[in-house]
Amino acid sequence: MYQIPIGEEIGFPNPRHVETKSPAAIGGDLTVDRLLFAYSLGYFPWFNPDEPPLWWCPDPRMVLFPKDIIVSKSMRPYFNQQKFKVTFDTAFEQVMEGCRTTKDRGADGENSWITASFIDAYAELNRLGLCHSVEVWEGEELVGGLYGISLGRVFFGESMFSKVPNASKFGFICLARLLERMNFTVIDCQQKTSHLMKMGARTISRNKFIDIMEANDLNTSMRGSWIDLAQFVDADIYKK
Repeated sequence: MYQIPIGEEIGFPNPRHVETKSPAAIGGDLTVDRLLFAYSLGYFPWFNPDEPPLWWCPDPRMVLFPKDIIVSKSMRPYFNQQKFKVTFDTAFEQVMEGCRTTKDRGADGENSWITASFIDAYAELNRLGLCHSVEVWEGEELVGGLYGISLGRVFFGESMFSKVPNASKFGFICLARLLERMNFTVIDCQQKTSHLMKMGARTISRNKFIDIMEANDLNTSMRGSWIDLAQFVDADIYKK
């Protein structure tokens, strides 16, 4: 496992040549510069509260190409009846807190990797306009959402949560349709799950994913708040 240099130097190993099912690197910190450099190479941090930072670049990689999003028959009434409202970047830290305290991570988030240091780091990226949240509302209540980093035309999904059935699915579908409209290449879903596969995600080789990252032009990053993008979330974008 590669040891991340301590101090000002920010380095990672070539992601094409690291372990397949183990962390690729260990150490370092969650500073803005290190996080952005890591994601630009295809790495993401994931570790328990009692561990040093662990950096992963799995093979295969779960991704969703926005045009491939599947809106199941059971989800269509949610859009036709406008059961939820979607916003962007209006409650970023609330969304992270919702992800931290999902049922499988304990009511207090004691089993979650989303620690205070994670929230602080990604909230800073949100303030810089490079990390975004999708909020799903039922009336005035936040009932679901997700967050992730946007670099170039790649969206790196981090986590999602639902307090009521299908709220996170609703938000994810809205995000995928919006990213398709904005010519995003791919949504990085990191790890394979049956939940995401049913929504159109699939696995690709790590080398293929790195090819995508190397072709990703960081100069096209949409830096800034996505609050105004909510106006483009309308019924028509869910129709094929």
